[in-house]
Amino acid sequence: MTTTTTALAQPASPLKRITRVTKLHFANPWTTLGLPWIILGVIFVGSLTIWWLIYSALSPEQREGALEGTEFGGSSFFIFIYMMVVAIQAISITFPFALGYGVTRRDYYLGSALAFIALAVIYTTGLTVLGAIEKATHGWGMGGTMFAPIYFGESAPERIFVTFVLFLFFLFFGSAIAAVWVRWKATGVTMFFIVVAALLVGLIALATFTDSWSAVGATLVDLGVLGVAAWSLVLTAISGVAGFTLLRRATPRNAA
Repeated sequence: MTTTTTALAQPASPLKRITRVTKLHFANPWTTLGLPWIILGVIFVGSLTIWWLIYSALSPEQREGALEGTEFGGSSFFIFIYMMVVAIQAISITFPFALGYGVTRRDYYLGSALAFIALAVIYTTGLTVLGAIEKATHGWGMGGTMFAPIYFGESAPERIFVTFVLFLFFLFFGSAIAAVWVRWKATGVTMFFIVVAALLVGLIALATFTDSWSAVGATLVDLGVLGVAAWSLVLTAISGVAGFTLLRRATPRNAA
């Protein structure tokens, strides 16, 4: 951490200041790059074990299509939630530290955004490779699906796009939550989730009382996987702007 501290304190161009903040988020690669893959590996081994038990209990005639339902599974979805937690921890921990060494809020958030994009690229690449192997081996030889669920798209380009924008959404949504925490602590986060829950309940009630669920379903079908994923970029942008706006006015107690 001493090297990172010295680098932050030294005068530099805006680009260097931004990249130094990005590197700050990778100062502890265990939480950002190590532990998530280990957990995913444990989940994968557990899934393989269950699939093998089912597969071995069936006759050769029964095995065909026995695990088709796994293509709708969400066992790999935890990685997206974990990235949201990573973003929350990254902002809440490093923001006071960076400001204490003279980093501007603008440079800090741009550097953080660059780190989030880098994480999205890294994890999208990893899941894409695993999904390609899964497809090539016909579900690891048993027809199972973990890394290429049907709601991520049929082709590799679709899965890459959907996976990438999902990572972006959860990372920037997590940064917005962290910005609320930095500025208003637990009370602010509690109110934040109350507002989000109220909005969701309000939208559900609106669709229910106006008999609009069929229209909602038709719209989602028309949009398709790529369309729905593309619209999530709007929420990602809103989260990013909200996070930056809140951090511009935030003054952590332990920041200089």
